[in-house]
Amino acid sequence: GDLNRKGLRVLGVAQKTNPPPVDEFSVKDETDMVLIGYLAFLDPPKESTKEAIQALKDHAVDVKVMTGDTELVTIAVANQVGLPTDRVISGEKLMDKTDDELKIIVEEHDLFVKLNPTQKSRLVGILRGNGHVVGFLGDGINDSPALRASDVGISVDNAVDIAKESADIILLEKDLMILEQGILSGRKIFGNTMKYIKATTSSNFGNVFSVLLASLFLPFLPMLPIQLLFLGLIYEISSMSIPWDNMDEEYLNKPKKWEAASIRKFMVWFGPTSSIFDITTFLISFFLIAPSIAGGSYGSLDPGQKALFIAVFQSSWFIVSLWTQTLVLHTLRTPKIPFIESNASFIMTTITSLGIIVGSVAPYTKLGELLGLAPLPMSAWWMLIITVIAYLALVQIMKNIYVKRYGELL
Repeated sequence: GDLNRKGLRVLGVAQKTNPPPVDEFSVKDETDMVLIGYLAFLDPPKESTKEAIQALKDHAVDVKVMTGDTELVTIAVANQVGLPTDRVISGEKLMDKTDDELKIIVEEHDLFVKLNPTQKSRLVGILRGNGHVVGFLGDGINDSPALRASDVGISVDNAVDIAKESADIILLEKDLMILEQGILSGRKIFGNTMKYIKATTSSNFGNVFSVLLASLFLPFLPMLPIQLLFLGLIYEISSMSIPWDNMDEEYLNKPKKWEAASIRKFMVWFGPTSSIFDITTFLISFFLIAPSIAGGSYGSLDPGQKALFIAVFQSSWFIVSLWTQTLVLHTLRTPKIPFIESNASFIMTTITSLGIIVGSVAPYTKLGELLGLAPLPMSAWWMLIITVIAYLALVQIMKNIYVKRYGELL
């Protein structure tokens, strides 16, 4: 017991003077033996274990121990790595428990000792049934069922072959802090994926809604198909920088779950918001910008002037759509105030800036002429820039309301 309390595994060594034939050993033969002594084995935890467990706790990841070792050994090791030792239960007490009972037990205990392989696998399944995403780290033969039952089975390079075959991930480094890095990388990838999906669906929903409204009142298309394709190309190239974007530290501190319903809510909230300023752009372009360049209202112009009117109108919406679609990526990437409280990565900032520059210059080039775009005067730019700023300000307000109502943005 004293050796177990120090974290050592102990084997007793005994001698039998009249053993049976070699192939006939059984439990019955474990009698009338002379005790020779004890062998104590020390298997200390890795140096990074305590730091890794604390790092996981800091990022809202609970750590539970499921082992075949005795209670004394497990408590000794748990004390060394900073795990609580007041909630321990043995496999013997779990034998006759129903799944409903285990659903409560698995939440109320941190150390599970004297478990057999089937019990480990069953407890992992119970945790998953309780709504947890479970990662299981093991390196022995007895761990293979639990590795397969978990969401993410993790083993090490020097584990037994069956454990490595059962695992989804094999750690090649001995430093367990790699677990924290893996979790943070996964959350960052998930967060950046949600940025793209939510921003793109809301933007596309808003654009479709705007086109439908414009088609009811305009005597021409608000934007030509080739112009929409060019706009989409610039936007998608800008969006390709999102995987390299930063995530706010607050987002990385807690795990997230995929919820399709959140995408619908996001789209419904922010899609029509962009449509409001699409409509203001239509009004400004139709009644102010285009008439000032074409020489009058649309109905009073000859065919040549109408063509110029249409080109100027389409250029105005092209510019506004380009700026709002691209800049809203920066606004919706964080619940904070963009460019002040939270900045995008250098790669994202550079690529989105280049996209805005290329699209803004296009109406003044031969490419713009081929696309049916027309140059805009400086007075038009001021009106469009004010529209973009007002749109981003409204998005920030809507974003704050959305976060207060639903608790998170992405």
